Amino acid sequence: MARTRIVVLSGAGVSAESGLGTFRDSGGLWEQYRIQDVATPEAWAADPVKVLRFYDMRREQCLNAVPNAAHHAIAELERVFDVDVITQNIDDLHERAGSSRVLHLHGELLKARSTADPSFVTRINGPSLGLGLRCPLGSQLRPHIVWFGEEVPLIPVAAALIARADLLIVVGTSLQVHPAAGLVHALPHGRPIWVVDPKPVPLSGAHVHTINSKASEGMPLLALELLREGSA
Repeated sequence: MARTRIVVLSGAGVSAESGLGTFRDSGGLWEQYRIQDVATPEAWAADPVKVLRFYDMRREQCLNAVPNAAHHAIAELERVFDVDVITQNIDDLHERAGSSRVLHLHGELLKARSTADPSFVTRINGPSLGLGLRCPLGSQLRPHIVWFGEEVPLIPVAAALIARADLLIVVGTSLQVHPAAGLVHALPHGRPIWVVDPKPVPLSGAHVHTINSKASEGMPLLALELLREGSA
């Protein structure tokens, strides 16, 4: 008998509870920077040193963070279900919690890629990616991040995963960031969606079920219920 296929679409609210802020948060590191100055192709062209330093700070913060209860609950689902995680987050906390299949829509903070050949991706050793670190083609390595204004190349892959899902969990995302927000429409009509978020999410219908709480509280409750049903 085939195992139930679950896809988890996770957003910034999951990472935030491990202390990793976003541009949309108030307070913290990000208020010192404008998006257009550190997270766009134009910023990279104008001042790569500033961009590299910014992502060094983010990388150091990531390396010091630990997975929270939401990450662990998502990983625990793999005991009973066939689970894919599609995340808008660029940290590796899902992997460190034990999730084995994680698709990073917006890139990975702990990796770098060639500016000459986008297919060349390598892991960064330590928190720093310095100016002068080059790929085999001799071009500067840049953060392996999808910047504002760039295409999101993994959207079709993510949509294909959701199209095969029996159940979709949306956790820690307000579904305001596109094109990721549109992925929910790839789920076949009528299949259940569970939403875990303290704020209203623009989804409705008899197949949509909502837990109005933060990820670290709501996700363990949902996982416990699903695991109980799946093991019955």
